[in-house]
Amino acid sequence: MLKRSSLVLALLMPGWVVPAHAIVIVPEGNRSATQPGVPAGSAKRTKALKTTYEAKYRKVLALLRRDKALRRKISATAQAYGIDPLHIAGAIVGEHTYNVDAYDRLQSYYVKAIAYLKSDFSFEYDGESVDAFVARPEFQTCSSQNTSYGLWTCRENIWNAKFRGKTVNGKRFPRNRFSAVFFQPFYAGQTFGLGQLNPLTALQMSDLVHKTSRLPKLDHRNARSVYQTIMDPDLTLPYVAATLKAAIDAYQNIAGFDISNNPGLTATLYNVGDPEARAWSLKNENIKRKQAGQKPKFPQENYYGWLVNEKLGELKSLF
Repeated sequence: MLKRSSLVLALLMPGWVVPAHAIVIVPEGNRSATQPGVPAGSAKRTKALKTTYEAKYRKVLALLRRDKALRRKISATAQAYGIDPLHIAGAIVGEHTYNVDAYDRLQSYYVKAIAYLKSDFSFEYDGESVDAFVARPEFQTCSSQNTSYGLWTCRENIWNAKFRGKTVNGKRFPRNRFSAVFFQPFYAGQTFGLGQLNPLTALQMSDLVHKTSRLPKLDHRNARSVYQTIMDPDLTLPYVAATLKAAIDAYQNIAGFDISNNPGLTATLYNVGDPEARAWSLKNENIKRKQAGQKPKFPQENYYGWLVNEKLGELKSLF
């Protein structure tokens, strides 16, 4: 299997694209008859809010049903990125069912976006800005990347390989994700907005969103603008769509599975992240299975995506 530092380069090489005749279409529905286990952290957050998963699901579903303008925006954004609006709705529903509670009104997200634009903060760790950090010699290999996705994924790979949990030049770095250490200045694990995006994901998708939606490119040196983007529904929806589109493309081009008809799978990848590495892992596992005379393994939904597929009838009624 290729190392993660090679994944983006491999993805960009035409030779790695799976031929069209070899693509397997994954149908709607869950592969698992019962829902996979929900992480303890999600259960703890829900208990702290004195609510239930079903109540949170009903709340976000009610928001989508009530706000026709939001549904129109979701549909228009999905069309621009060539995906079904159910993928965007599924990601929103999953995030607000298992991670955070939805606001009652969409207007609350706009108010929050303005508040972050007025705040004074930056992306840094222990007094070192992320701009200074990625200027270290270890990151020089990333300079050849010509897209925001390639650049920030390369930097994330370097973090994992050379800094995460290590002491470098006398400075100890946390054994934690790059996004949690440098891009969540208020507390680790923090995500925001209707799509609950983290800033690193937004930075990765900046070029695709700029090209497709003509929005200004994001700059990691302007943390306030990044946070405003992921909080403002009009700005964040293209980033949600771009993230989902990237996952669909990765699974088709790398693993040979068309998951565009299964919102539960795209919701799963939206939740867990790193779709390219997961697609490569599945591809390599299926190569071994084929050599052993076994049937190929299909992509599998997690607890989050399982709910989306389970509720697909209600979600379809929105569009």
